[in-house]
Amino acid sequence: MKVILTTNIKKLGKIGDLVNVKDGFARNFLFPNNMALRNNKKNLSHYENIKDEMLKKEDEKLQDANKLMKEISKIKIEFKKEADDKDQLYGSISKKEIIDYFSNNNIKIRSDDLIIKQPIKSIGIHEIEINPYMDIKDTFKLTVNKN
Repeated sequence: MKVILTTNIKKLGKIGDLVNVKDGFARNFLFPNNMALRNNKKNLSHYENIKDEMLKKEDEKLQDANKLMKEISKIKIEFKKEADDKDQLYGSISKKEIIDYFSNNNIKIRSDDLIIKQPIKSIGIHEIEINPYMDIKDTFKLTVNKN
């Protein structure tokens, strides 16, 4: 099904792009969340009318993402965990724990914006990637200390 995107969507396209998606994805996700319109003449003219408003909303999202990255760069991401003699953690640090750490510091991150390159299962410095918006991506150091 061809749809007109009304928001920027990672790995799919930007506002105004005409993209081909599976019918179920369009019906169950894009349309209910007002992220796309069906490709027809009526919706094309409707999109032209609301285009400026959509671009303004996307600009606000971009500014929020930049502000979020600045806030994250100000804090030191540090965990204290139990570990064995070989500095291996009992378990690992999950996405949920990292998201909870950020929310305790008044920073809101969605799960799909956080990328853990390798499982965090040992003491030391690890890298995580945060991608809150299209083309805005940064790598941060996460430190794990022995409890």
